[in-house]
Amino acid sequence: MTTDSTILPARHAAQDHFRTLRMASPFQPRLEVLGRQEDWYTWAGYKAPQSLWDEELEFFAIRSQAAVFDISPMVKYRIEGADAEAFLDRLTLRDVTKLGVGRVHYTAWCDDEGHVLDDGTLFRLAADRFRLCCQERHLPWLLDSAVGYEVAIEEETEAVAGLALQGPTSWAVLRDAGVAAAERLKAFDLADFAHEGGSVTISRTGFTGDLGYELFVPAEAALSLWDRLFAAGRIHGIRAIGYTALNRARIEAGLIVANADFVTAEHAVRADRVRQPDEIGLGFMIDAAKAGHYNGRRAIEAARRDKTLRHVLVGLEIEGNVPAEHAIVYHRGKKEVGLVSAAIWSPTAKRNIAIASLERPYGDTVVDDLWVEIYAMRELQYQKLMKRAKIVPRPFVKLARRTANPPGIF
Repeated sequence: MTTDSTILPARHAAQDHFRTLRMASPFQPRLEVLGRQEDWYTWAGYKAPQSLWDEELEFFAIRSQAAVFDISPMVKYRIEGADAEAFLDRLTLRDVTKLGVGRVHYTAWCDDEGHVLDDGTLFRLAADRFRLCCQERHLPWLLDSAVGYEVAIEEETEAVAGLALQGPTSWAVLRDAGVAAAERLKAFDLADFAHEGGSVTISRTGFTGDLGYELFVPAEAALSLWDRLFAAGRIHGIRAIGYTALNRARIEAGLIVANADFVTAEHAVRADRVRQPDEIGLGFMIDAAKAGHYNGRRAIEAARRDKTLRHVLVGLEIEGNVPAEHAIVYHRGKKEVGLVSAAIWSPTAKRNIAIASLERPYGDTVVDDLWVEIYAMRELQYQKLMKRAKIVPRPFVKLARRTANPPGIF
């Protein structure tokens, strides 16, 4: 059982990651060779590529070939023990009792006021063993929350390497890499397969809205996994990509990013920047029939009952072809009602799309006569453009191959 005496040493260890200025992924030797652009950024303390060779062609590798993105910096926690299910059910929004072994679900967790702390994916590896993947580090909070539960929690970000293999030929790559049995995986399934005398965990998940998989191995087996995929994938157009290309694909898929499309409760400095799940499009996770309590339940249900939700996250289609990133949204061209958090010209949809947070009732009951204010550079001078915006459903691009069973061969 987790007790106060076991928490303190674990908390100190959890706060030691900042001592290395920028860590190297287990795949860094391969990424360095491919990184012609020398365009790197910091992701959760790791050196990660924005672009490796050409951000435009990297995007089209996702949509027409097989793209590999290093997800090793994603924060990963192993949570196991007799009370692991009960603990995670108490902590997160979705009903963990409905998550079967060998399945994954997208979830989120909140503070006591119902404000979102983070979102992520929960993998059920066994009846009493889970992996929680997310953007932010939460180990001290997880340990504090585990008092009284028969559960062990350990961060395994450095110990476990991860690759996202995404795109229409991703299944063909796995098949030719000797993992033909992965054909049985449906969307959000996971299973272990043999690799280098050990195993690789493969889930049919991803952040692109396309056919794709995520693969996890011990860090020491990372390079052999990379080489195995690239040897098999050469004929299928496999390419490594950076975050810029991935970000375009996730916007097309209508997916959100913590501290980009919403501010997490731990990061928010101003009280009006926090968001409840219903304010960022995560209300579908809340199951009114879920037994027992979970973090923020009373506040979330009170906001629904009393109609005190202040914001709504929407998809926008904007006239023209100039991306409206960080543009202000107006009603009738005059009243400021929100802000665009992510925007691109979608190569797949052939539309100018955006994700925006609006102040209710705009985006909720008032959906007409919306405009965005874009500043476009025209011959060394910014030009103000007022463009009409229309609320449209997300995802902006919905590809049948993402959930096709069996996966297609392209």
